[in-house]
Amino acid sequence: MFLDRVKPLDAILATAEKKSLHRSLGPLQLTLFGIGCIIGTGIFVLTAAGAQKAGPGLMLSFVIAGAVCVVAALCYAEIAAMVPVAGSAYTYTYSVMGEFLAWTVGWALVLEYAIAASAVSVGWSGYFTGTILEQTLGLHLPAALRAGPLWLGGAEGGLFNLPAFVIALLVTWLLMIGTTESARVNAVLVTIKIIALTVFIALTLPLVDQANFNPFMPGGFFEAGGVGVGGAAATIFFAYVGFDAVSTAAEETKNPQRNVPIGLIGSLGICTIFYILVAAGAIGTIGGQPILGADGVPLITGSPELARQCGLPQNADLLVCSNEALAHVLRMIGYSKLGNWIGYAAFLALPSVILILLFGQTRIFFVMSRDGLLPDKLSQVHPKWKTPYIVTALTGIGVAFAAALLPVGQLADIANAGTLYAFFMVALAVMLLRRRDPERKRSFRVPALWLIGPLTMVGCLGLYLLLPIAAILVLPIWGVIGLLIYFGYSRRNSHLGKGIVEVHETEIEDIEPHIPGVNHKPSS
Repeated sequence: MFLDRVKPLDAILATAEKKSLHRSLGPLQLTLFGIGCIIGTGIFVLTAAGAQKAGPGLMLSFVIAGAVCVVAALCYAEIAAMVPVAGSAYTYTYSVMGEFLAWTVGWALVLEYAIAASAVSVGWSGYFTGTILEQTLGLHLPAALRAGPLWLGGAEGGLFNLPAFVIALLVTWLLMIGTTESARVNAVLVTIKIIALTVFIALTLPLVDQANFNPFMPGGFFEAGGVGVGGAAATIFFAYVGFDAVSTAAEETKNPQRNVPIGLIGSLGICTIFYILVAAGAIGTIGGQPILGADGVPLITGSPELARQCGLPQNADLLVCSNEALAHVLRMIGYSKLGNWIGYAAFLALPSVILILLFGQTRIFFVMSRDGLLPDKLSQVHPKWKTPYIVTALTGIGVAFAAALLPVGQLADIANAGTLYAFFMVALAVMLLRRRDPERKRSFRVPALWLIGPLTMVGCLGLYLLLPIAAILVLPIWGVIGLLIYFGYSRRNSHLGKGIVEVHETEIEDIEPHIPGVNHKPSS
């Protein structure tokens, strides 16, 4: 029976205590880490893609996506505090539902982190070409090197997004050689992003024109093709998903039973408030009505037709056509210099998000490899750099090419598909563990789990079904590939299948960086 292999939770926790990483993160650091990963391309760039789907109803989309994240965060908080080890949803699933389903979750997380890193790279490219090259240096990158090809939803004349490709490879190289940010640098980058959004809100809200919110839902609420308020919620869900990276830091957190829930819910709450206010300011000042097709329905983001429409001179100034949405809004209302400063903030801060996402992806690979589900060679540690350089290089190359060819909206939707599946499984794991092991110590308990758990699962499934059909299909196709690998290699090489119950932390204490923003040493 392929559901028979369940890793004993006590063994996981015992190994974590025996060979744990240095616990150095407090609640403030953890919250800043969460905010640093959450605030990124989602709000700086996807504001435009969300407005194309929902128009002014984007504000409601942020509420819907935030509500799903709140209930998911509560589930994450309980299980992450109970199981403070590396591996995130993969490890949680392994300890509750077994190896097969854990493999599917880990495989989905690999997709999530890699594609999300590609999306952030594309977001950074928009600010680099718009703010740095054009607005600051007066240079113009050829259209062929600014975006992917039109037939993939890139742009008219686009061929290869060179800046996105370069930044992805650069961050990959930094991860391979083991360069880490200091905790102070990470805090500074988070501060820059918060200040940038605060300035944006302060400048735009006083200029809001209520007429710009009419009609409020030009694309309807739930429409086919991934448009409308629901479709926008499914896309801008990407703007929140960084909070699950906090759970991967549980093994490196002081007093995780207390601090992990604070970091998860605190970072999510702060970001939700910012997002709603930013959306109101952007749409209320310059408008955010979508470009409609011949049938009166908003054109699908990432479609060739929308790219053609955005290439027309009369649409150049529309919010929905901007590659650097927030900077664009400030320039349109007369704050060109401050708009550029917003662009500088994104230019400086987004690479750190790429780094965190690539780090998270390689960590999932590493944990799966140490369990025998992937070849040891993939997570081989470099003797000098002390990093899993092979898997980092392979991942980085894939991320770079995806960023070079696909638009940010499509990438965000694909990343969301994997994320929503992982969140769904975490909620299920919490409910099953509460029933099977009710006496185990829980420093944080989800209130009304009988309601919150099912709400999380229904919310995740609902947002998944509201994604564009292409994004919906990517997950099962990726899953089939994963199943071929599992039954062709992983199942017969699994350490658990061979009777090796202990979680193998092979040289994990020697790997740097563990978490960008933290100096790490093995625990004594």
